[in-house]
Amino acid sequence: MSASPDGSLRSGGCLCRRIRFTVTGTPDYPHTCSCTHCQRLCGGPMMSWVSFPLSGLTWTGDGGEPAWHYTWPDSRRGFCPDCGSQLCALDDGASSIAITFSALDDASGLVPVSQSFRKDAVTWLPQVPDTQHSKVT
Repeated sequence: MSASPDGSLRSGGCLCRRIRFTVTGTPDYPHTCSCTHCQRLCGGPMMSWVSFPLSGLTWTGDGGEPAWHYTWPDSRRGFCPDCGSQLCALDDGASSIAITFSALDDASGLVPVSQSFRKDAVTWLPQVPDTQHSKVT
């Protein structure tokens, strides 16, 4: 399955392809995050995220659902236990799930509108312009 520009269906998964998923619904709040957790989890200066309705998520691969690790008291990250790919983040009680841009088969049309945790950002990259003001700084 490929990405749909109108947001009706997107697919993705991990590097080894054991964990696969589809999401339906309109993508919400594409952004980058420079928090120290994202930096350490991705091995780079930031991660890029976009949210989809949790009700539109289906795990489709042979690996089933990702393994989960809490990185905040009420937020966990989903990753492939085989290849280590970071796939998603899910807050306790949330109605949406954040998917990493890199986990999507096609992230075309998704442009970050803000950058969370700017104070933790590396100084050698320009920050993402804040075109949709975030509550998280």
